[in-house]
Amino acid sequence: MRKKLSIRWAVLAILLGALIGTVFGEVIGLILPDGIVKDFFLRAAVFGFSPTTVNLIIVTFTLGITFKLNIIGVIGIFLAAHIFRWYV
Repeated sequence: MRKKLSIRWAVLAILLGALIGTVFGEVIGLILPDGIVKDFFLRAAVFGFSPTTVNLIIVTFTLGITFKLNIIGVIGIFLAAHIFRWYV
């Protein structure tokens, strides 16, 4: 049972590290003046599924998800993984 809990916490730590790091990178990108450094922080990998509409006659809904990860987000993932390893 402990092993499953550890995997859940690891995934949560990695997702939170990516989220916080990406937001932090976007904020840094907004503060910096135009140039190579700003382009470096704002360059991101975007991947996911395009929105798809499902019509069930009674209800219609749209499903889709997109992930955007910049360089600070990657650093956040490594930092979260390191903290998680230290915590456990």
